[in-house]
Amino acid sequence: MSSAVQFWEQGSDLERPLLEIKDLAINFRTSHGDVNAVRNAHLTIMPGETVAIVGESGSGKSTTALAAIGLLPTNGRVAGGQILFDGEDISNASEKRMIELRGSHIGMVPQDPMSNLNPVWKIGFQVRETLKANGLPSGPDDVAEVLSQAGLPDAARRAKQYPHEFSGGMRQRALIAIGLSCQPRLLIADEPTSALDVTVQRQILDHLDTMTTELGTAVLLITHDLGLAAERADKVVVMYRGQVVEAGPSLELLRNPRHPYTQRLVSSAPSLASRRIQVAKEQGVESTDLLAPTEPVVVEEALPEDVLKVEDLTKVFKLRGALGRSTDFTAVDNVSFSVKRGTTTAIVGESGSGKSTVAQMVLNLLAPTSGKIVFDGVDTSTLNSRQLFAFRRRVQPIFQDPYGSLDPMYNIFRTIEEPLRTHKVGNKASREKKVRELLDQVALPQSAMQRYPNELSGGQRQRVAIARALALDPEVIICDEAVSALDVLVQAQVLNLLADLQSNLGLTYLFITHDLAVVRQIADHVCVMEKGKLVETGSTDDVFDSPRQDYTKALLNAIPGAHLMLPPEVATA
Repeated sequence: MSSAVQFWEQGSDLERPLLEIKDLAINFRTSHGDVNAVRNAHLTIMPGETVAIVGESGSGKSTTALAAIGLLPTNGRVAGGQILFDGEDISNASEKRMIELRGSHIGMVPQDPMSNLNPVWKIGFQVRETLKANGLPSGPDDVAEVLSQAGLPDAARRAKQYPHEFSGGMRQRALIAIGLSCQPRLLIADEPTSALDVTVQRQILDHLDTMTTELGTAVLLITHDLGLAAERADKVVVMYRGQVVEAGPSLELLRNPRHPYTQRLVSSAPSLASRRIQVAKEQGVESTDLLAPTEPVVVEEALPEDVLKVEDLTKVFKLRGALGRSTDFTAVDNVSFSVKRGTTTAIVGESGSGKSTVAQMVLNLLAPTSGKIVFDGVDTSTLNSRQLFAFRRRVQPIFQDPYGSLDPMYNIFRTIEEPLRTHKVGNKASREKKVRELLDQVALPQSAMQRYPNELSGGQRQRVAIARALALDPEVIICDEAVSALDVLVQAQVLNLLADLQSNLGLTYLFITHDLAVVRQIADHVCVMEKGKLVETGSTDDVFDSPRQDYTKALLNAIPGAHLMLPPEVATA
């Protein structure tokens, strides 16, 4: 019997908040003194209720949630206020008591899958350890069922693999499986679906809805996706600079925001049909979307129109099986497309569809099994070491997992400066100036230069990764879920920054993403992938307005809250 069912059978007070935070203050000790990360925060979650905390990176969302489960960093402490769980003050509870509560009473799905999964343990072993620790059945079938409920296909086989053999979205699903495995009374979900495609996102969120309905599980959802918050949360709490600035019923708050900061969040949120584009069409004028280039990009006539051509690209992996036998897995199956110079092409599809594998082959980080990649008229498989070094400067990546792609031993200055130093660009003074400019461009304070990746939030780390990719002024940028970890304000800023750079410098983007609202805003062309195959391609307007394939239609229909973010008269039209 699950802990949640036992809880209700014991007749707990349904009128009492399951989690209540009152005037919470959290400080962090630094070499320069205490830093107030959260001040006077307050929120209430009733049994079976879903409450979303929204706000930009560094606003205190995750810090507040970590305090509720007793997992603040060693230099953090609750400096004031109360955290009441089912009436018990746990703000300064002993470690023994918090261990008793974690898992079966309070579960958590952390934001960063690569740093929260043990790289030397198989996925199934990590799920089994969680089940055993909470006294639940932990056989192979139990592990497979938990992984299947989190949307992981072929769960029994996947349980025998290691985290590095999973895509980013698959790793996130493994974390979700672990967090849900014990059916906790309260689940803290920190960006639980930011790495997931919309169809799997819907599956996970439907599973959470089932838990809240049937078992009374409460969910504290930390997200930067306002559409998701509008569709799935009962209440929304808005945090800004460590304080709660507005709270209320989700639809009412997001449709009629009162606080200036909430108004900025809502106005910056991408929707399926960007309101800036929609209003322009209604008025019969050309789009005034800030993401549209204001001037045509001038390109030398001698240069090929297609800066990148992918021809019959295939990648087959060997997967370990029972008794040491291996099986072939075709991750990318005969894919062909081209990217015109100075444009943005988006590759979309479910997690595991082969999007990121294509990106790695384009970057020459993974050798194709067959087919070829032609960059600027040259087959990249023919490049020698010197030519490959020059290619690296012209084509730069922004990876999906910022924590895994940033060296934890390098401070932020050295991280961003490293490509400049590697390619012998400028001197020490000019490189420092360039780093400061890049930090400004991605909305990070220059004081961040001396900090390390573990001292930054997930969104801040992603901004560092973007700054590093821009350091060498590349011609082509491969963006693998480049804005999935960013709050809507910074996301809008970064997307506009990328658009401005494209307009001014003629940059070309290959955008790997599951966020179709972002695709609608930034992409000129879309390639839709399903199970390694390219199933649909065309201009963004054609694919979104007149999708031909059922799979594409399913992706579009699964976008959370797109209609809810529009004014009521438009949403009901």
